[in-house]
Amino acid sequence: MEHLWAPWRMEYIEKAVQEPKDCVFCGLLAAQDDAKNLILYRGKTCFALLNKFPYNPGHMLVLPLAHKGTLEALTPEESLEFLGLAMRMRGVIEKAMSPQGFNLGINLGRAAGAGVPDHIHIHLVPRWTGDCNFMPVLADVKVLPQALRDTYHILERTLESVGT
Repeated sequence: MEHLWAPWRMEYIEKAVQEPKDCVFCGLLAAQDDAKNLILYRGKTCFALLNKFPYNPGHMLVLPLAHKGTLEALTPEESLEFLGLAMRMRGVIEKAMSPQGFNLGINLGRAAGAGVPDHIHIHLVPRWTGDCNFMPVLADVKVLPQALRDTYHILERTLESVGT
Protein backbone atom coordinates (compact mmCIF):
# COMPACT_ATOMS: atom_id res chain seq x y z
CA MET A 1 0.00 0.00 0.00
CA GLU A 2 1.29 3.44 -0.90
CA HIS A 3 0.68 6.50 1.24
CA LEU A 4 -0.32 9.96 0.11
CA TRP A 5 0.83 12.49 2.67
CA ALA A 6 -1.22 15.67 3.06
CA PRO A 7 -0.02 17.09 6.40
CA TRP A 8 -1.58 20.50 5.72
CA ARG A 9 -5.02 18.87 6.06
CA MET A 10 -4.51 18.38 9.82
CA GLU A 11 -5.01 22.12 10.38
CA TYR A 12 -8.43 21.83 8.71
CA ILE A 13 -9.35 18.66 10.60
CA GLU A 14 -8.41 20.13 13.97
CA LYS A 15 -10.34 23.33 13.31
CA ALA A 16 -13.36 21.44 11.98
CA VAL A 17 -13.96 19.68 15.29
CA GLN A 18 -14.11 22.87 17.34
CA GLU A 19 -16.59 25.71 17.13
CA PRO A 20 -14.77 28.97 16.52
CA LYS A 21 -15.32 31.66 19.16
CA ASP A 22 -14.92 34.49 16.68
CA CYS A 23 -15.74 34.81 12.99
CA VAL A 24 -12.76 33.68 10.93
CA PHE A 25 -13.67 36.08 8.12
CA CYS A 26 -13.94 39.12 10.42
CA GLY A 27 -10.59 38.14 11.92
CA LEU A 28 -8.95 38.04 8.49
CA LEU A 29 -10.35 41.48 7.66
CA ALA A 30 -9.15 42.96 10.95
CA ALA A 31 -5.63 41.55 10.49
CA GLN A 32 -4.94 43.98 7.61
CA ASP A 33 -2.54 41.51 5.96
CA ASP A 34 -4.39 40.76 2.75
CA ALA A 35 -1.68 38.76 0.97
CA LYS A 36 -1.08 36.51 3.99
CA ASN A 37 -4.81 36.01 4.44
CA LEU A 38 -5.46 35.41 0.73
CA ILE A 39 -7.71 38.47 0.39
CA LEU A 40 -7.65 39.47 -3.26
CA TYR A 41 -10.02 42.43 -3.20
CA ARG A 42 -11.68 44.80 -0.73
CA GLY A 43 -14.60 46.81 -2.05
CA LYS A 44 -16.86 49.38 -0.45
CA THR A 45 -19.15 46.79 1.19
CA CYS A 46 -17.78 43.38 0.14
CA PHE A 47 -14.51 41.51 -0.33
CA ALA A 48 -13.12 38.45 -2.09
CA LEU A 49 -10.59 35.90 -0.89
CA LEU A 50 -9.33 32.46 -1.78
CA ASN A 51 -10.74 29.54 0.17
CA LYS A 52 -7.97 28.28 2.46
CA PHE A 53 -9.29 24.73 2.04
CA PRO A 54 -10.32 24.73 -1.63
CA TYR A 55 -12.20 22.12 -3.62
CA ASN A 56 -10.22 23.15 -6.71
CA PRO A 57 -7.50 25.69 -7.49
CA GLY A 58 -9.09 29.13 -7.71
CA HIS A 59 -11.91 28.34 -5.25
CA MET A 60 -12.87 31.83 -4.13
CA LEU A 61 -15.31 33.31 -1.62
CA VAL A 62 -17.16 36.62 -1.88
CA LEU A 63 -18.50 38.11 1.36
CA PRO A 64 -19.91 41.32 2.80
CA LEU A 65 -17.48 43.28 4.96
CA ALA A 66 -20.18 43.42 7.64
CA HIS A 67 -20.82 40.30 9.70
CA LYS A 68 -24.23 39.22 8.40
CA GLY A 69 -25.63 35.72 8.10
CA THR A 70 -28.49 35.95 5.61
CA LEU A 71 -29.30 37.46 2.25
CA GLU A 72 -32.16 39.40 3.83
CA ALA A 73 -29.75 41.08 6.25
CA LEU A 74 -27.81 42.69 3.39
CA THR A 75 -28.59 46.28 2.49
CA PRO A 76 -29.48 47.00 -1.14
CA GLU A 77 -25.96 48.41 -1.65
CA GLU A 78 -24.37 45.28 -0.14
CA SER A 79 -26.61 43.02 -2.23
CA LEU A 80 -25.56 44.73 -5.45
CA GLU A 81 -21.87 44.59 -4.63
CA PHE A 82 -22.15 41.00 -3.35
CA LEU A 83 -23.50 39.69 -6.64
CA GLY A 84 -21.52 42.14 -8.77
CA LEU A 85 -18.24 41.16 -7.11
CA ALA A 86 -19.06 37.47 -7.54
CA MET A 87 -19.62 38.10 -11.25
CA ARG A 88 -16.40 40.10 -11.53
CA MET A 89 -14.28 37.51 -9.68
CA ARG A 90 -15.74 34.73 -11.81
CA GLY A 91 -14.46 36.66 -14.81
CA VAL A 92 -11.02 37.07 -13.21
CA ILE A 93 -10.81 33.33 -12.51
CA GLU A 94 -11.91 32.59 -16.06
CA LYS A 95 -9.29 34.89 -17.56
CA ALA A 96 -6.50 33.62 -15.29
CA MET A 97 -7.24 29.89 -15.26
CA SER A 98 -9.47 29.06 -18.25
CA PRO A 99 -11.85 26.71 -16.44
CA GLN A 100 -14.47 24.86 -18.49
CA GLY A 101 -17.23 25.59 -15.99
CA PHE A 102 -18.06 26.87 -12.50
CA ASN A 103 -20.00 25.86 -9.44
CA LEU A 104 -21.42 28.86 -7.57
CA GLY A 105 -23.22 28.41 -4.29
CA ILE A 106 -24.39 29.88 -1.01
CA ASN A 107 -24.89 27.52 1.93
CA LEU A 108 -27.39 29.04 4.37
CA GLY A 109 -27.15 27.40 7.80
CA ARG A 110 -24.97 24.61 9.14
CA ALA A 111 -27.43 21.93 8.01
CA ALA A 112 -27.00 23.21 4.43
CA GLY A 113 -23.22 22.85 4.65
CA ALA A 114 -22.19 26.32 5.82
CA GLY A 115 -18.88 26.03 7.64
CA VAL A 116 -19.27 29.62 8.86
CA PRO A 117 -23.05 30.07 8.98
CA ASP A 118 -23.10 33.53 10.55
CA HIS A 119 -21.11 35.34 7.80
CA ILE A 120 -22.80 34.81 4.45
CA HIS A 121 -20.53 34.03 1.52
CA ILE A 122 -20.79 32.77 -2.02
CA HIS A 123 -18.44 30.08 -3.29
CA LEU A 124 -16.99 30.35 -6.81
CA VAL A 125 -15.44 27.02 -7.74
CA PRO A 126 -13.77 26.70 -11.15
CA ARG A 127 -14.22 23.31 -12.78
CA TRP A 128 -12.43 21.38 -15.52
CA THR A 129 -13.49 18.19 -17.24
CA GLY A 130 -11.88 15.37 -15.30
CA ASP A 131 -10.98 17.47 -12.25
CA CYS A 132 -12.72 15.00 -9.94
CA ASN A 133 -10.82 11.77 -9.89
CA PHE A 134 -11.13 8.56 -7.88
CA MET A 135 -9.12 9.83 -4.87
CA PRO A 136 -12.07 11.35 -2.93
CA VAL A 137 -14.05 8.15 -3.38
CA LEU A 138 -11.31 5.67 -2.51
CA ALA A 139 -9.18 7.54 -0.02
CA ASP A 140 -11.28 10.50 1.17
CA VAL A 141 -8.48 12.68 -0.24
CA LYS A 142 -8.71 15.60 -2.65
CA VAL A 143 -5.68 16.14 -4.87
CA LEU A 144 -5.08 19.78 -5.78
CA PRO A 145 -2.71 20.29 -8.71
CA GLN A 146 -1.62 23.82 -7.72
CA ALA A 147 -0.25 25.38 -4.52
CA LEU A 148 -2.57 27.90 -2.86
CA ARG A 149 0.01 30.73 -2.93
CA ASP A 150 0.64 30.12 -6.65
CA THR A 151 -3.10 30.40 -7.30
CA TYR A 152 -3.25 33.61 -5.24
CA HIS A 153 -0.43 35.25 -7.23
CA ILE A 154 -1.93 34.24 -10.59
CA LEU A 155 -5.32 35.69 -9.65
CA GLU A 156 -3.74 38.79 -8.08
CA ARG A 157 -1.85 39.55 -11.30
CA THR A 158 -4.96 38.99 -13.40
CA LEU A 159 -7.05 41.23 -11.14
CA GLU A 160 -4.43 43.97 -11.45
CA SER A 161 -4.41 43.59 -15.24
CA VAL A 162 -8.19 44.05 -15.52
CA GLY A 163 -8.14 47.04 -13.12
CA THR A 164 -10.13 47.75 -10.00
